[in-house]
Amino acid sequence: MSSPLEDRLRTDSQAAQRDRDQVRLDALRLALNAFHQEEVARTDRKHAQHGQPLTETDRVAILEKQVRQREEAAQIYRGANRPELAEKEAREAALLTAYLPARLTDDELRAIVAAIVAREGKDFRKVMPAASKETKGRADGRRVQEIVRELTS
Repeated sequence: MSSPLEDRLRTDSQAAQRDRDQVRLDALRLALNAFHQEEVARTDRKHAQHGQPLTETDRVAILEKQVRQREEAAQIYRGANRPELAEKEAREAALLTAYLPARLTDDELRAIVAAIVAREGKDFRKVMPAASKETKGRADGRRVQEIVRELTS
């Protein structure tokens, strides 16, 4: 069962193949392969989500993980004085980021957290889970935590 995100990746992968854009093709194939690996992993009875199909949210989470891995690899390559490999990883991360949903700005994030604080009170342990759930996939978790700490202190 495919999704709009997966269909877009497949279509763009075919276009990259026609255009002979190897960097783009490699990045898209690796992302599609990550989806496939997760689907296969879910056939294992020991998997927490055994038998459940991948949702669009799952696919976005996998893509975010792929982007994070490439950004971390780029940092490591820069530290090891390998700028050509760092550049390749950074390009792939930027390519995949284009397929992720739009990120919340700090102002939008503050407004969401402020509404949760008004509803839940200034208890960090109540606000943080609600904020995480509300902004999942649309904001970086570290940034959410910083803003929650700022507004609950």
